[in-house]
Amino acid sequence: MKEFLQKQLDALKEKSQYRNLKAITSDPDGNACYNDRKMLNLSSNDYLGLANNPDLQEEFFSDLKTDSSKFSLAAASSRLLTGSHSQYDKLEALLSELFGNRSALVFNSGYHANIGILSAISGKGDLILSDKLNHASIIDGSGLSEAKLKRFRHADYEHLEDMLIKNTGRYRNIFIITESIFSMDGDIADLRRIVQLKRKYNAVLIVDEAHAFGLFGETGCGIAQQQGVMADVDIIICTFGKSLCSIGACAIMDPVTRDYLINKTRSFIFTTALPPINVSWTYFMLKKIITMNSRREHLQLIAGKLRQGIIDKGLITAGSSQVVPLIVGENQAALDMADKFQEAGLLVFAIRPPTVPFNTARLRFSLTAAMTEFDIARILENM
Repeated sequence: MKEFLQKQLDALKEKSQYRNLKAITSDPDGNACYNDRKMLNLSSNDYLGLANNPDLQEEFFSDLKTDSSKFSLAAASSRLLTGSHSQYDKLEALLSELFGNRSALVFNSGYHANIGILSAISGKGDLILSDKLNHASIIDGSGLSEAKLKRFRHADYEHLEDMLIKNTGRYRNIFIITESIFSMDGDIADLRRIVQLKRKYNAVLIVDEAHAFGLFGETGCGIAQQQGVMADVDIIICTFGKSLCSIGACAIMDPVTRDYLINKTRSFIFTTALPPINVSWTYFMLKKIITMNSRREHLQLIAGKLRQGIIDKGLITAGSSQVVPLIVGENQAALDMADKFQEAGLLVFAIRPPTVPFNTARLRFSLTAAMTEFDIARILENM
């Protein structure tokens, strides 16, 4: 077995697709220490720039002596046994309020949510229509479901409608699933158009707001809120590990679907619950980011400046969000460019296949609200 595995690793190295873990520490200013050097961190999903904020941490821990129950470091059980502590109730109630009094269910991660929900609500006799660039967890959840999976061309809603025309009436249920912001291109789905198709063909719509939650919409609920279709999406999935700087995820849906998921979702049933301290921190952060419109506006401002700067230099980019790609093409060229940026004190890494399509290796600038226009100028100066 080891000989076989080593050959596979050697093949990855030959194609410049070999990966390794990196030792990185961060500071409150959005900098990272890597290879004994302090650099501006351009590879984090800490979109609001709050992950290492000492004031927030001090405020959170200030009532440790008066309410120690919410700081417990272990749940020690699944939620269906003794792990569904009171902090879950508080968090799910707040999420329900934010999403128009719909039902909320917290999962251990976005991956847990996507593989669990899709495999629980769909099966043989169903059809899943998935955007070509959807996250690996969505692809894996679709595979576990045993439903028929077909992928429509990325953001090609005419192709999606063509699939709906051809398949409506042939399956028990048809599920449409898309991300709202795609993490490698930074582009935004037209959820209004997808909702129209969902209604026209009586499909079920699932939207993963992982890279939009906390950043778009009046209270940060995501692209569905910004585009005015939040109530029309059957299941909304939001993760806590990005803008909220925490861990876990949630699904927003109707009460019947929530009850069904509690009873049928294997990734929910057969795992230890998140510790109370993590759920408490998520609740604390969620209450904070609801009002952070100025940070959201600043983030989109600097993202627009970086994207336009890349275009002005005659280089290739994409999207319209806080994720700004610089598409290079060849794997080694992307690795070499990443090295150049790191030498200049800018921490960005090459993104290569299979994470992105072949011949589209890139640098993915993941911006945060803690960055300034001076930081954007530094990035552009080194291209």
